[in-house]
Amino acid sequence: MHDISHRLQRALAMLVVGAGASLASIAGAAAADKVCTVLADAATGAVLKQEGECDRRVPPASTFKVTIALMGYDAGFLKDEHDPKLPFKEGYPDWIESWRTDTDPAAWMENSVVWYSQQVTQALGKEKFAGYVEAFDYGNADVSGDKGKDNGLTRSWLSSSLRISPLEQLDFLTKVVGRKLPVSTHAHEMTEAIMTEHDLPNGWTVRGKTGAGFSVNADGTPNREHPFGWFVGWASKGDRTIVFARLSEFSARQKMRPGLGTRDSVLEQLPAMLDAL
Repeated sequence: MHDISHRLQRALAMLVVGAGASLASIAGAAAADKVCTVLADAATGAVLKQEGECDRRVPPASTFKVTIALMGYDAGFLKDEHDPKLPFKEGYPDWIESWRTDTDPAAWMENSVVWYSQQVTQALGKEKFAGYVEAFDYGNADVSGDKGKDNGLTRSWLSSSLRISPLEQLDFLTKVVGRKLPVSTHAHEMTEAIMTEHDLPNGWTVRGKTGAGFSVNADGTPNREHPFGWFVGWASKGDRTIVFARLSEFSARQKMRPGLGTRDSVLEQLPAMLDAL
């Protein structure tokens, strides 16, 4: 692995969301310079709340694990919550301690393990991987990767060529919840099963995925001075489901992990937002 790529992956890894972090982990963190929050009715697709600029595309980062899970289960590479359990190998991205161990699908999603995602996409191969992204109508559907590096199969969603807006995240999540994507029922069921669940105090249950990365310069290179954090998913109560996306963008490097801060702010504010709908 080239040194520049190694340094970039390390920087990205420091933004990746680990499981179980609390609000204390982001205490004192600076507020985001730009925040988009958007909620929609999963049954109709109608946008119920929108604040901020929500139509500009940025890389999906680790929120793309939801998409990879759907692909992997549909293709048969992923079997259930614990199969396959893949061995960690030297040379894999390993800058977060929880990544340095054998990993199954549930742990992959919980710990946001980059190398497991890359093993799934490599098992799919370029043609099938690109075909799924196109069939899902996912963002700009550009899985070419870094310019001139032919690394789209393992890098396209990581501050690279693939981009999606918060509003497009909602469109995608609406299809996930409604099971309207061209994948098997098993793929939908298992993807939902491995997503992290949060119970809100007003009776809603949230399933969501964090993500964090860097904005992309005009030449396609990541801008490390402009990190961002995602939290996307859906909240359910009774027979009603609301899909949501929040994107937090910063104009300077952060000591916090942006995905964690975005997730925690959503979970804190979501009960009031849902009650007001």
